[in-house]
Amino acid sequence: MSEWRPDRLLPGFETLELAQPDDYDGRVVATLVRAPAGDAPRAVLYVHGFIDYFFQRHMAERFAAEGHAFYALDLRKHGRSLLPHQHPCYCADVSEYHADIDRALQEIGRPVLLAGHSTGGLVCSLYVKEGGRRSQVEALWLNSPFFDWRVTGSQRLQLQLARFLGGFSPFLNNPKAVLPQYVKSLHQQWDGEWDFDLTLKPLMGFPAYFGWVRAIFAAQAKVHAGLGLEIPVLSMHSDEADIILDWRHIARWSRTLGPRVSVLSFPGAFHDLVLSRREIREEVFGQLFAWAARR
Repeated sequence: MSEWRPDRLLPGFETLELAQPDDYDGRVVATLVRAPAGDAPRAVLYVHGFIDYFFQRHMAERFAAEGHAFYALDLRKHGRSLLPHQHPCYCADVSEYHADIDRALQEIGRPVLLAGHSTGGLVCSLYVKEGGRRSQVEALWLNSPFFDWRVTGSQRLQLQLARFLGGFSPFLNNPKAVLPQYVKSLHQQWDGEWDFDLTLKPLMGFPAYFGWVRAIFAAQAKVHAGLGLEIPVLSMHSDEADIILDWRHIARWSRTLGPRVSVLSFPGAFHDLVLSRREIREEVFGQLFAWAARR
């Protein structure tokens, strides 16, 4: 049986390995991370984006200061959960992540605010609709959710071809699908103020597998058709400063999630809003916790 252990990446945090049934890559695990907490009245579970993992200590500390027990989940094949034999950041169906969230919620054992960034926002939105322990989720916070692709006409044709090929050869891939400018804008080694593990969130990213592209298209189609979520949802986005996604897509498709959705804009913010410059991220947190108090 797994035990909570000191986190090798963030001193003062703890991790719990969540073993899962083997899949097409072999052995599978997810990793639950928690911040030290007393008897916090509320709980939050955070889910990262594509080619990403949890490293945002300041976000955990802010949640703790606002009375939340903070947990983060490194999904299978990402971050702390990536094993040497696996295809990094790959899924054949976004619902594969439901089992990871199920296990995390089982460990937490009480209602949570579910929080997702980028691809994690897509995953969490679908979890609230389809997940096995969705009744444990009392509200949803989305940080630049990945509800559509930011592509031009010719790029969309290339994506459609990748989607088609992914049905036959899922591990065909584009090794240069990720913009290195984004990591450079964040990491203190270049232009940013943050320190994170460049083997887990690399400058050049990991390949975008065509089977994964196919899975994302299928997941986004569910969002576009409407999810009918009954819980409160707060969706946040930037403007043209987001070089990863188109804020217009986020604003449009967030409103298809259900009847209790609030959408807020933060001009000048990075794609991961909580990594933006101080005055913007403070506004993000301020609006988030004001909404959490009202819901």
